[in-house]
Amino acid sequence: MEPTTSRVDVSEAVQRLGALQQAVGRVIVGQESLVEGILVGLLSRGHLLLEGVPGLAKTLAVRTVATAVEGSFQRLQFTPDLLPADVTGTLVFDPKDGVFRPRKGPVFANLVLADEINRAPAKVQSALLEAMEERQVTIGDATYPLPDPFLVLATQNPIEQEGTYPLPEAQLDRFFLKLLVDYPTPEEERRVLDMHLGERFPEAEPVMDVAELGRLSAVADQVYLDERIRSYIVSLVGATRRPAEVGLGDLVPLVSWGASPRATIALAQGARALALLRGRGYVTPEDVKELAPAVLRHRIVLSYEAEAEGVGVEEIVQRILLAVEVP
Repeated sequence: MEPTTSRVDVSEAVQRLGALQQAVGRVIVGQESLVEGILVGLLSRGHLLLEGVPGLAKTLAVRTVATAVEGSFQRLQFTPDLLPADVTGTLVFDPKDGVFRPRKGPVFANLVLADEINRAPAKVQSALLEAMEERQVTIGDATYPLPDPFLVLATQNPIEQEGTYPLPEAQLDRFFLKLLVDYPTPEEERRVLDMHLGERFPEAEPVMDVAELGRLSAVADQVYLDERIRSYIVSLVGATRRPAEVGLGDLVPLVSWGASPRATIALAQGARALALLRGRGYVTPEDVKELAPAVLRHRIVLSYEAEAEGVGVEEIVQRILLAVEVP
């Protein structure tokens, strides 16, 4: 079976994506994996969960990408007193006409940054569920479609956990990837310092519009995914539910719930997008293995026994990657 993307489609898409990465790279120093993960989410039309301590340019990265693709951007600071209407919008009475009119909330944007999403109560978190899954919002008795593309990029702070409301598994599963954002290297941090001490901080410049981004997403959807790699993806996700079948019987008491079929779909779609970013019109097993931790880490629920033994989800994912046979 031959790849469904032509070399012309792939080469043009790679050139345009390279220009997008360069535009973002002029503002964001280091954090290549973060930027690449955001672009994978954009191409795959999937929501992202970003976890990292404050001050690691998460907000700046999202804002820069939105500027580079000429998309609308909204930032929501989630707090305990936030209301669902503050996110989705509400009906406002118009005294001139004596009727209620919809006032759309900040969720009506191409890229929505939900900052510290786990600091808001469950009622507010659930307000995003319909938007994330159905890409629409109901205000009163009317339903309104969200812009295309529409991506929620939520941040979580791994420290200062007092006053947080953990995201339920159903909402975590709706996030396409969970990206871990780490500290920069000393060399990268020195470059950041020099940029901030300079006369003018670099600004992002638009390099494409959302319509072109949609065309690039269509190319990513056609990246060749071999039957053997499809089976490999199914085996990887299945091993999170039935680890004994791949010779990891000792993981059975450590995993309460494995990844859902959403993980299978996300791993396939994300691997296609990652392959295109790497300049290829076909997916390799290495693409799948590289993306698997970001797809699986928030979808595997560990048991109390795993916590007692100090076994983390990253270790379990790596063991599964080593145990499942690579095509």
